[in-house]
Amino acid sequence: MVEPSAPNSPAKPLKLSVLIPVWNEQASVEDIVRRVSTMDVSHLGTPVELEIICVDDFSTDQSENILRRLHGGPAEAPGEGPRDGLIDAQIPGLRVIRHPFNQGKGAGIRTALAAATGDYCIIQDADYEYDPADIPRLLEPIVKGKATVVYGARPLDGSGGRLVMDAGNRALTILTNVLYGTRLHDMETCYKLLPTDLLRSFTLECSRFDMEPEITAKVKRSGHDIFELPISYYPRPPGQGGKKLSARKDGLPALMALLRYRFWKAPPGALEAHRLQQRQHVVST
Repeated sequence: MVEPSAPNSPAKPLKLSVLIPVWNEQASVEDIVRRVSTMDVSHLGTPVELEIICVDDFSTDQSENILRRLHGGPAEAPGEGPRDGLIDAQIPGLRVIRHPFNQGKGAGIRTALAAATGDYCIIQDADYEYDPADIPRLLEPIVKGKATVVYGARPLDGSGGRLVMDAGNRALTILTNVLYGTRLHDMETCYKLLPTDLLRSFTLECSRFDMEPEITAKVKRSGHDIFELPISYYPRPPGQGGKKLSARKDGLPALMALLRYRFWKAPPGALEAHRLQQRQHVVST
């Protein structure tokens, strides 16, 4: 049980890193970045500092130029560090990193995670399927001391022409619950909010949708419970640019990841370290 702060003790400001992998999302990336940057966190009762890290996975459309304009200058190279003197930046707290060649979403997440300096992090897709307005709601259990790891659960009702895909997601979620003793509704959700150091300690290996079961398995094997909240979801049908998944390329690797990480061992002392970190951000109620 997380101990709340003393009644008269102000909570430590919480820094949130929003990791946004980008590949050819010229139609939506600017709007998504702006919506992330203007999230309303005033109701949380603790100051929230926002860091947005976009990793451009060698886009071939106008995504690079859009991010350059928002960023106020050229992108960083992986591992280079923040650029100074960007007087024309339009989005405060925005960092942009560009891969020298296309490496896939998983590599984009790993690059962003390596650069993140926030206490907590969450992955945001650069399209319109996930609404950044839901992120402050996911932060509430963190600042109230109710959770260390929070997932945003989608309806998975087959809407948007995703009947087969949602059925597959439900099946993987049921298997997760059986193998790991969880009671999740949506294991494959993109919205996973957790301490940055905890996610970094997992040394993520997977690169596609098997990264979601890898994270979930390692969260549970680290001794953490997962707190779920419902979120809005606006899926794009495959014929309109939506995600095209297959049982062989995505379902089977996700299944294998659940089995492979069933006996993964967390680094020593990880659980207590992250409980101590959480106490520093708790707002007494």
